[in-house]
Amino acid sequence: MPRSWRRAWLPHAAPADDPAQHESSRHDRSASIPDGPEAAYLAENNAAMERMMADMAVGPTGDIDRDFVAMMTPHHQGAIDMALAILKYGRNEQLKRLAQEIIVEQQQEIAAMTLAIGAPLPPSGPAPTRISPDKGPAGSMHRMDPNMKM
Repeated sequence: MPRSWRRAWLPHAAPADDPAQHESSRHDRSASIPDGPEAAYLAENNAAMERMMADMAVGPTGDIDRDFVAMMTPHHQGAIDMALAILKYGRNEQLKRLAQEIIVEQQQEIAAMTLAIGAPLPPSGPAPTRISPDKGPAGSMHRMDPNMKM
């Protein structure tokens, strides 16, 4: 992920010695802090990004294939979590349809990687592709919901 994008969404995640971070501090961000649905969306999106980055930091096991799956699964789950956030807060129907496709495709890729290393799949269930604005995903999407359809 480009550092500039990460700084825009996760300003606290930039390294302290990053000169671009100092440059952005020249601007008064307090005037542009969103509230309401946008703030909730940004909070959920930032949480998804932070979980993804933390969960991708796995130590090597000596099995390159399993290490790849261990890092890529949270990456794909991060995409699912971000797509769920746009379903919950977004208004653009075209983007929401794309988010639904992202959820299904990322779940399929997680399943394919899991099967490729011989690991068992969680039980199948419906894909969480519809979120009403007043409800979030059932529980945290930190890990794949065992009821998700693969």
